Amino acid sequence: MMKKEKKLKIIFKAITVIVTILLIIFIIYALKLGIFKDQEILINYMKKFGFFAPLFFLFLQIIQVVFPVIPGGASCLAGVLAFGPIMGFIYNYIGLTIGSLCAFLLSRKCGLNLVKKLFKKDTIDKYLKYIRINKFDQLFFWGILLPGFPDDLLCYVAGLSKMKLKKFTIIILIGKPLALIFYSIFIKLL
Repeated sequence: MMKKEKKLKIIFKAITVIVTILLIIFIIYALKLGIFKDQEILINYMKKFGFFAPLFFLFLQIIQVVFPVIPGGASCLAGVLAFGPIMGFIYNYIGLTIGSLCAFLLSRKCGLNLVKKLFKKDTIDKYLKYIRINKFDQLFFWGILLPGFPDDLLCYVAGLSKMKLKKFTIIILIGKPLALIFYSIFIKLL
């Protein structure tokens, strides 16, 4: 039994390293193309994938939560522009939900050191204080529900808190759609 567990750990670590390297390569490539800076470039790039464009977009949304180098609002708007309000909403919702769960689990596994590498110390401390005074769950709910909060950071901080995965998932599943609807309405009004 111990040999199987060790083998699984080694396989998991190898897969993690390979995926991380591939992600880094993709992020560098995308930064050189300007995909993350210009919505038009992002939309045109996604359209090149044809049938696979939705899968690429889902992957992009997951990545933008886990590695917060892409402005979340910009990629949400790009999804609506590229796929229309309904499918853009669905793809945004699926990608951001998976990415949020990944961020929570990564933070839970790797701890504060990982979060410090991804976000500014002052911003982290601002939200960690809510954990200390047992007000984080409410803040997290409203932060996910309303647009304008640093959702990605909040998912990572939630992983540092005592919040259960089930509660986290319920808040994400309920809260994300409302923020996404706001983005969809905003783009439709423009």
